[in-house]
Amino acid sequence: MHWTPKRLEIEAVLSLDAMKRYQYWIKKVADQQQVWSLWHEGNWVLAGDDSGSQLVPVWPHASYASLCATGVWNGSDPKVIPLHVWLDRWIPGMEGDHRRVAVFPTPSDQGISMEPKKVEDDLRNELLNYE
Repeated sequence: MHWTPKRLEIEAVLSLDAMKRYQYWIKKVADQQQVWSLWHEGNWVLAGDDSGSQLVPVWPHASYASLCATGVWNGSDPKVIPLHVWLDRWIPGMEGDHRRVAVFPTPSDQGISMEPKKVEDDLRNELLNYE
């Protein structure tokens, strides 16, 4: 079940547009049962969008998250979130805090901004393929 993307896979995935990276993220997260984000000085990192919304950035693997630990996130470390915790605690928490999910940002792209409920629905639909 443990997967580590190789350099060629990373390069290929980073070249995808944001929606295709989102679809990749859904499949990998469902398969691996984990979500990755960045942790810095006792807190999860956040991003912002042009409308002032706070975004929780997420990746399918630590390798991808590490690539974004630059700039304002410099010194951040990838940290795993078990999928059941993501679905049961994070999704309701983000909804309650009026935050969105920044799915799979890259060093050159902000990723796709999604409502937590949409991310949850897509993940749960993908998980049906694994039952």
